[in-house]
Amino acid sequence: MKSHYRVVVIGGGVVGTSVLYHLAKMGWSDVCLIERSVLTAGSSWHAAGGIHALNADPNIAQLQAYTIDLLSEIEKESGQNIGLHMTGGLTMAGTPDRWEWLQSAYRTFQSIGIEDCRLVSVEEAVELNPIMSGEGLLGGMWADREGYVDTTGTVHAYAGAAKKHGADVIEHNRVLELNQTLEGWEIVTEKGTINCEHVVNAAGLWAKQVGRMAGIELPVSPLNHHYLVSDTIPKLEELDFEVPMTVDLEGFTYMRQDQKGLLLGIYEVDHQHWMMDGAPWEYGFELQKEDTDRIEKELIMGFERYPDLQNVGVKTWVNGAFTFSPDGNPLVGPVPGKRGYWTACAVMAGFLQGGGVGKSLAEWIINGEPEADVYGMDVARYGVFAENKQYIKETTGQFYSRRFIMTYPNEQLPAGRPLKMAPAYSDMTEAGCQWGQSWDLEVPLYFGGKGFEETPSLKRSNAFDIVAAECKAVRENVGLLDISGFSRFEVSGDGAEAWLNTIFATKLPKAGRSRLAVALGEDGRLKGDLTLFNWGDGTYWIMGSYYLRRWHMRWFDDHMGADVQVRDLGDEVCGFSLSGPNARKVIEKLSDGPVGDLPFMGCGAFDIGMLRCKVGRMSVTGELGYEIHCRMGDHITLRKTLLEAGADVGIKEIGFNAMLSLRLEKSYGIWSAEFTQGYTPAMTAMDRWIDFDKEGFVGRDAALAERDGNGPAQVQVTLEIDADGADASGYEPIWQDGNKIGFVTSGGYGHTMGKSYAMGLVDVASAAEGTDLTVHIVGVERSAKVIAPSPYDPKGKAMRA
Repeated sequence: MKSHYRVVVIGGGVVGTSVLYHLAKMGWSDVCLIERSVLTAGSSWHAAGGIHALNADPNIAQLQAYTIDLLSEIEKESGQNIGLHMTGGLTMAGTPDRWEWLQSAYRTFQSIGIEDCRLVSVEEAVELNPIMSGEGLLGGMWADREGYVDTTGTVHAYAGAAKKHGADVIEHNRVLELNQTLEGWEIVTEKGTINCEHVVNAAGLWAKQVGRMAGIELPVSPLNHHYLVSDTIPKLEELDFEVPMTVDLEGFTYMRQDQKGLLLGIYEVDHQHWMMDGAPWEYGFELQKEDTDRIEKELIMGFERYPDLQNVGVKTWVNGAFTFSPDGNPLVGPVPGKRGYWTACAVMAGFLQGGGVGKSLAEWIINGEPEADVYGMDVARYGVFAENKQYIKETTGQFYSRRFIMTYPNEQLPAGRPLKMAPAYSDMTEAGCQWGQSWDLEVPLYFGGKGFEETPSLKRSNAFDIVAAECKAVRENVGLLDISGFSRFEVSGDGAEAWLNTIFATKLPKAGRSRLAVALGEDGRLKGDLTLFNWGDGTYWIMGSYYLRRWHMRWFDDHMGADVQVRDLGDEVCGFSLSGPNARKVIEKLSDGPVGDLPFMGCGAFDIGMLRCKVGRMSVTGELGYEIHCRMGDHITLRKTLLEAGADVGIKEIGFNAMLSLRLEKSYGIWSAEFTQGYTPAMTAMDRWIDFDKEGFVGRDAALAERDGNGPAQVQVTLEIDADGADASGYEPIWQDGNKIGFVTSGGYGHTMGKSYAMGLVDVASAAEGTDLTVHIVGVERSAKVIAPSPYDPKGKAMRA
């Protein structure tokens, strides 16, 4: 063991060894892995080892596909047999909604390039898996690239391949302390002290303790998970092939062959947490005793789905813990505020996702950014609120219990809620507000009235007419929207202007004005579509998506300049927006200042009733609008003041569902849909906001190379769709003459225009206005046409009125 390494990985499971392998293969050979016991002595040794390419998050699905491709490669590199059995796999649906969802999911996988799957009838599924009963099933999806591996062999293959690239693996050496230094980290172990630039927490069941060593409280918790291995099944002995991996969604079980028996795994509804503060240090190859009473219901369904299990015994029970995050996705990346400390934990499906996690984290450490858009597993998607033990218990338990339960796009889940509420929450609830969640905050979706319950659906729900009425109010009158769910950062100091010119590719607004501000990564891909306010007193505001607060703050901190301070105002400032042709009438009643004279994108401080507020004239609805920002303590009064002032012109409270419909009619993109860190400015038309004459901004060289090169292969377009009772939502494939030429980034119904719209990325050759295309909506192919951007008020006269 050396006294200094560039990177130290803590944890000898499949994730830690994958990170080590990728670092070493990418050229950083001065790296080591420290394991308190021996490799696999955690969750890895008792994992079922299943692999499959399908995932509801397309970005995670792509990383899973990478992992599958990698497995045979590490086997060759290491010379270690990984026991790969590529049996193919079935995912079965037993309800009409689930079958409809599976058909829709199949099209999503086509969108992201997973072509080796197909829909199958129940009859074909039973032929593919003859020990499965087809009773109660409606259909399924077959995937070629599914199967399982030998878990111990796979971990040793990653480690062996890493060592061949120069990495060290140190077993029987527990980490005792982590101390941050000017150069990085001091790691105190049982065998001595190591200094390094970067430390990676891949400690699995011990991730909580390894985080606490650095003053970090990670939102992770282990939960127990059961599977059984049966005795030999005579019917399997008669087959000349291995039966495929099979998931019975309504039965809460997954199954694979294990020699001549079956391995049956269960995601039970009655979940059980285990050692929420982390596993004991001496724990490793032990298991918990099986708890058949707790899993009885799911166990019965599993034995009914595979009737041969009823005639043989159980050879082995496994009840072992795996670590989960609140949403079930991994926690990966640099921890905000702890330079050089990286996480690679809560990787629940390590043998399926470990390769992609290792690749992305190694790229992040070495290059500063991962190649893929990995926000779905970025540790910065959670804030301090997620450190709370009860929050962790509720959310991780909810995810586990719902692992195979269908969640609808419009469904609001209860765990960890309500947490943070804007001050007017109670009054708005009394007025009929229905709430969603953004990060830790409750945000208004629509005002459905007391007692209204929205029906979960893949199609238009019973809230459709409610949202339509809210859209009508904005287009014809004035709507009031709580905008507490926007992030706000205050930038000040003598170096503020210089720093902003570096962090944004956009020309800065003049005093008293605001501007859309584009942030780029070093590689020229998007890092933010934000709004920048110049208040004229030496301070600026950066405004964006509330759920990206920690993610953006980490980016700002990583690129901080001299003599500049950036302060997150998310817990201090909130507000409301007014949108519609009567918005000026309402706001002018409340101020004797020249608020009505504000030009489009102008901003300033004004008295609004008895409150002193910051006001910006802008609107994402495409109408005349004002965003009014106040102190948290003024929120209730501001709402009451605006409602009273607008009473004679019929002001109506609205939610974000209406805003999303209205913005589609203007072809306004949003982050995580039209704009992501995987896309470039020219792909998304954000290049029109870049000041290419400005020197020194982050990503300038890459942006210039894109501008002066051949251009992107795909560009953003607006589609009008011949929809029938259902609208696009995202990642649906777009076709032209039977060829896939793009995918939907977001979609919905335009209530003003009375048409279904979508925005999407398509091949440049198919982007011309008037091009006839088709799009799959909830699995059904529908006609579509490329139209000019902004079908509503294309010249923008309303918002500039």
